[in-house]
Amino acid sequence: MAGPLKSVTGKKNIRSKGKAGIVVARWNEEITGALLAGAREGLIRSGYHEKDILVTYVPGSFELPLAAQRLAVKKDISGVICIGCLIKGDTPHFDYISQATAQGIMDVGLKTSKPVIFGVLTTNTLQQAIDRAGGKLGNKGEEAAASLIEMLS
Repeated sequence: MAGPLKSVTGKKNIRSKGKAGIVVARWNEEITGALLAGAREGLIRSGYHEKDILVTYVPGSFELPLAAQRLAVKKDISGVICIGCLIKGDTPHFDYISQATAQGIMDVGLKTSKPVIFGVLTTNTLQQAIDRAGGKLGNKGEEAAASLIEMLS
């Protein structure tokens, strides 16, 4: 079984490939804010300057693919990280939104031939989300940044 991605740092000329886009869902903002901080830190450690990271906010995870597409089609954007947090409830809503979001994000990457990274937590509980947004299981936003850097390299 494969483990988590190792952080990719020290890549030369990563910024020469363009700017990085990050699309962040406001729903569950305490979690997505922590994931955004992790993604930014990972990108900066890999050579991006803050001015080379474009952040766009959307209401919820369902809106991530459209905003990601709007960024990905720009010539100066090398790739996009999508950040969201979906927590399972008592209705099938979670399943519909999770599936549509994952499919939409994948479609944007395939359509634009640019890396579009799935940094959306899909958890059963709030505690599981906290654990993955800088808690005992690390920060999945930082891992999303490492994925983007690896795809660009």
